[in-house]
Amino acid sequence: MQRRHFNAGLAAAVLGAGAPGLRAQAWPDKPVKWVLSQPPGSGPDNVARLLSDRLAKSWGQPVIIENKPGGQNVVGAQAAARAPADGSSFYFATTAALVTNPLLFKNLPYDPAKDFVPVAFIARSPFAVLVRAESPVQSIDDLVARSKAAPGVFTLGNEGPRTFSGMIARLFNARTQAGANLVPYANVGVGTQDLMGGHVDAMVADLASTARLARDGRLRVLATTAARRVAGWDAVPALAEKLPGFDMVGWFAVVAPAGTPAAAIERCNRDINALLQDKEVAERIAAIGPLVDGSMGVAQVGAFLRTENTRWTDITKELGVLPE
Repeated sequence: MQRRHFNAGLAAAVLGAGAPGLRAQAWPDKPVKWVLSQPPGSGPDNVARLLSDRLAKSWGQPVIIENKPGGQNVVGAQAAARAPADGSSFYFATTAALVTNPLLFKNLPYDPAKDFVPVAFIARSPFAVLVRAESPVQSIDDLVARSKAAPGVFTLGNEGPRTFSGMIARLFNARTQAGANLVPYANVGVGTQDLMGGHVDAMVADLASTARLARDGRLRVLATTAARRVAGWDAVPALAEKLPGFDMVGWFAVVAPAGTPAAAIERCNRDINALLQDKEVAERIAAIGPLVDGSMGVAQVGAFLRTENTRWTDITKELGVLPE
């Protein structure tokens, strides 16, 4: 018995060490599932579907998008963490799911550091401060002035104090001392509808979800939250021009349940990076809102996530935010 187990283990080790290409070619041998924490039609969903359609053709297997919105990314993240670690399941994750949630919530039913391994970095997702098209507020300076003139009266919508847009709104308020009344919404869709209806004065939201409304002339972008002006929105100032060092940009990354075979991770990373280097794909992603900004190997993705965790730890300390 012992000899048989030893021989089986030795054979597996030889295959693992000597034929990584063979193992990579064997994957995927069944449909691949991508879990998302956002609903169909959202910015992340649109990007994920664009990539999954291309990957399905390359892999010869369906790439199925499974939307599990709710609980501020917790529902989807928990489902992805509990998925089989056999290379058939991945998580198309956002900044909130992997970095900010552990800093804002106690007793999360998943641990990003332990439950997931990095796979690929997709794109950066700038946020913006927006007003309705007919708003008298013409600039960030105007917004701050109006807020200071009537503290607590001027309203700035967001997705809640412990969401990414909510944290941006809080940091903006703190660094400008604007005194805006931060109004939470269940999701960006509800918030933008209220914004267009005149029920809230301004809104912090991701460009991926609001770009179409802005380009259609229904919303006006006052500023983006990136450290520099965003490609495609070159006429729009970055908040960093008024607030040096302000850099609050979300991002999308693909991770996998811990224990997923390295061959599947490496193949997925390689093929996603190849897609992102395709000019047409990058332009289609930019049209949705996010921006492709180079590509990363698996180790680079891991290092990036650790850096983001450190940066966000500092931001929560600045705002005095403790996990609840």
